Amino acid sequence: MNSAFPASAADNSPPASRVGHPAPGHAAPGRPAFRHSAPGGHAPAPARPVTGPLFSRSTRPRPADTIRQVCFARRHFDKAAIPGWMAHGSIDMTGQSRGCGSPLHGGIPRRTWLQAGGCSALAGLAGLWGGLAQGATPAASKVGAGRAKSAIMIFLSGGASHIDTWDLKPQAPLEYRGPFQPIHTSAPGIELCEHLPLLSQQAHRLAIVRSLGDGGRGTGDHHAGYYYNLTGHAPDQTFHRLLNARTPYPDDWPSIASVVSLKRPPHPQLPSAITLPQKEGAPEYTRPGQFAARLGIEFDPLFVDGSREKPLAFAPPALALQSEISVGRMQNRRELLALVDAAQRRAEGSDSLGNYGKHQSKAFSLLTSQASKSAFDLQQESEPLRERYGTGIMGMSLLLARRLVEAGVPFITVFYKANKELDSLCKSGGGWDTHGNNFNCLKDRLLPELDRPLSTLLEDLAERGLLDETMVIVTSEMGRKPKIGDPRSGGVNGAGRDHWTACQSVLLAGGGIRGGQVYGTTDRNAEYPADRPVGPEHIAQTIYHAMGIGDLTAYDRQNRPFSLLESGQPLTELF
Repeated sequence: MNSAFPASAADNSPPASRVGHPAPGHAAPGRPAFRHSAPGGHAPAPARPVTGPLFSRSTRPRPADTIRQVCFARRHFDKAAIPGWMAHGSIDMTGQSRGCGSPLHGGIPRRTWLQAGGCSALAGLAGLWGGLAQGATPAASKVGAGRAKSAIMIFLSGGASHIDTWDLKPQAPLEYRGPFQPIHTSAPGIELCEHLPLLSQQAHRLAIVRSLGDGGRGTGDHHAGYYYNLTGHAPDQTFHRLLNARTPYPDDWPSIASVVSLKRPPHPQLPSAITLPQKEGAPEYTRPGQFAARLGIEFDPLFVDGSREKPLAFAPPALALQSEISVGRMQNRRELLALVDAAQRRAEGSDSLGNYGKHQSKAFSLLTSQASKSAFDLQQESEPLRERYGTGIMGMSLLLARRLVEAGVPFITVFYKANKELDSLCKSGGGWDTHGNNFNCLKDRLLPELDRPLSTLLEDLAERGLLDETMVIVTSEMGRKPKIGDPRSGGVNGAGRDHWTACQSVLLAGGGIRGGQVYGTTDRNAEYPADRPVGPEHIAQTIYHAMGIGDLTAYDRQNRPFSLLESGQPLTELF
């Protein structure tokens, strides 16, 4: 394993009190310390004063340098010195803003945002490893590129236990391995947890990446894990300082979903990125990494609400007109709103309303398009098929994701919907964050709730001829600590697993991925990657590769180019 890491914005991370991962420079027992010096062992160069534009026209910016320079400029210069797309305070994406210049947060008077049913809700919308991962090839390679027309990312919110699901260690000591046993699958040589019997019969469609970790660059907590795995960018120093109080910032790196939305041609009726069945963590702990951020709200996903109580009743914020509003009246409102916006744009001399107007256009399109409404109507599916998926919120979310794939939506994200019953039972906040009672919660609740819907989704996509052009990703913000017992939840007697960002697994299927294979290995206790270590940036690059996105150049408001992701390489061996 290559344990050398380049200098990064995370170089001065806090000491070993970080949960779930040894601090940089502090080796875990039996493990080499991570290097956080610049290549060649030299200390990182001090930050240069910001004396002009952040990005040169002749060079593309390096993500880590950009973050450092923006932070430096915020501390020492007036915001006027920073390009407008980055000159913002923090914003928690729930409508509360601290110095944000976004038109959604203080830039547009309330009276100009006419209520059109629920359409206003729609607008609410560097490198890890010292060298390439073994087996990764340059991005110019065309192996498997561009086959995926759509992608479905299933995010097991809270931190799914890799050692109890995809990477069991039956030979490890009992205090690590736990009671679960591996079972044979439809793929020779691959074993999964005994409590995933249906998914085990789909293993011939799966590629399991077992050597994913954060390389010591995370915080050991949720917000940094979300950000890293949803964007492919390592968390900067604000995450280390604020931990789970770190809200989404408007100059964050965009989510993978938003990059796909930028790079793919727009869908004629639907948004190019849709998230089900919630905006993750909102409103108390809105998770960073799920937004378009610096790309602009035009590329934010459409967040669609669903509930455990009514799993068939998904509620896109702009798909229902108020009862007293006809389509004709709606068109009149649209024309009036266009006049108001045009007048304000002339008065303010700003193009910030441009993206805002595009959100309005999408909202009106959703309200008046029968095709849009039809895509969200699960009653059009047969009852036997709905039962096959499982009639809970996870099953219906994945069935809706399949319908959106059929409708041509490029990227669908499905977050696990928290179950309040699991909060006290598993000390988990209702999700996969099993600080206590890990094994019973997995066996009785979490794994059955995933096993049926996920196995059915893979089978259903294959039966419809869609799997080869649809990439399915199952991931999380972290793994779980292999040694059993979280001191905050009763220790060994509490039978929980603490956070563990040093190692986790990701499942990939479809979109040109060859099933029935495993990429990378972990050590005997599943604590650290042992062979072919990769980071979230490699997974992000693999998704872009599968979707034919080879050019990751974007442009700021001054039309200066920058790279959306310079680190990592696609894992072309998987195709």
